[in-house]
Amino acid sequence: MIDLHIHTKYSDGDKTIEEVLQMCEEKKLEYISITDHNTCMGYEDDALKNNVIFKGKIIKGVELNAVFQDKNIEVLGYNINPVIINEWSQRYYSEENLKKQQEICGKRLLDICNKKGLVYDESKIEKNIPVTDFIEIYIYNELMKHKENYEKLGGFTESLGVFFRKGLANPKSDYFVNRIEFRPKYSEVIDVIHGVGGKAFLAHPFEYRFDDTIGFINDLRKKSELDGIECYHPSAVDYNKEGILVEYAKESNLYISGGSDFHGNKKPDIEVGIGRGNLHISKDIIEEWVDL
Repeated sequence: MIDLHIHTKYSDGDKTIEEVLQMCEEKKLEYISITDHNTCMGYEDDALKNNVIFKGKIIKGVELNAVFQDKNIEVLGYNINPVIINEWSQRYYSEENLKKQQEICGKRLLDICNKKGLVYDESKIEKNIPVTDFIEIYIYNELMKHKENYEKLGGFTESLGVFFRKGLANPKSDYFVNRIEFRPKYSEVIDVIHGVGGKAFLAHPFEYRFDDTIGFINDLRKKSELDGIECYHPSAVDYNKEGILVEYAKESNLYISGGSDFHGNKKPDIEVGIGRGNLHISKDIIEEWVDL
C-alpha cells in the first residue's frame, strides 16, 4: 500500500515529519511522498534526512499551486530535486510574500462578508497562524459559529472543502478571493518540475469540482504536457470516480498516482494511507514510473 500525497507542518498540515513517518510505518506503507505545498523544506528535516523510523521507500515530492484559465489548481511533482524547487519557490512563496498574501486575502474575504451582511467577531479569528496556512479557513470557522449566517451561506455550510473550491477559488462565485495574482502559471510549474528531472501529475482532478473535468485536463495538456494524473484520492474514490481517471490516463499514455492528501487534524476524517477508510492504493499503479 502506498500514499504519495502527504502534508506536514512545513506547509498546511499539523503533524511533524517524525509523526508522519511514524504513522506511515504503523500502517506498513511501502512507498510514501511528503508533498508539502510550495516547499520541500521537510526534506531538510533531520527526521527525514536521517530516517530510522519508516522502513518503506520515500519518493521526493512537492505540491505546487498554479494558475490556468483563471483557475487555481495544484500540480504534484515527484522525483524532484528539493534544493532547486525551494530556490525557485522563494520567488512566490517567501515568508514575506506569504504574510502579505494572508493580509490581503483575509481583508478581501472580510470585505465580502461585510457586503453579504454576515455575522462574525473579528477578535475571535485566529491571527497567530503559520504563513503557510490559509487565513480564509479561520474566517470560515468563525462564520460557522453563527447560525444566522447559514441561510446566506447556503450550500457552503456543507464543508470547508465546498466553500473553498466552489466559493473562494471559483471566479464565478460571490465569495471568490482572488489568489491568482500571487501564483505562477501552470506552464511555468510544469517547466520547473521537468527542469529538475521530475514528473508532473495533476493533483486530485475531481477536487476542483469543474463542470467538465476531462475537458479541463485536455485543455491543460494542450498548454504543457503532464506526465500523469492523481487518479486515487478521496475526492475520486469516495464517489467511485477513480475508474474514470484511470481509464483516461491509460488511453492517454499518462502515468497514475494516488494519495490520501493527509493534513492531520486539519482534515480529521483523512488518515494516512487509507483516506476515509477506503483508499488502500496498491504499489502496482506506480510500477511504470518508479523503480520498484
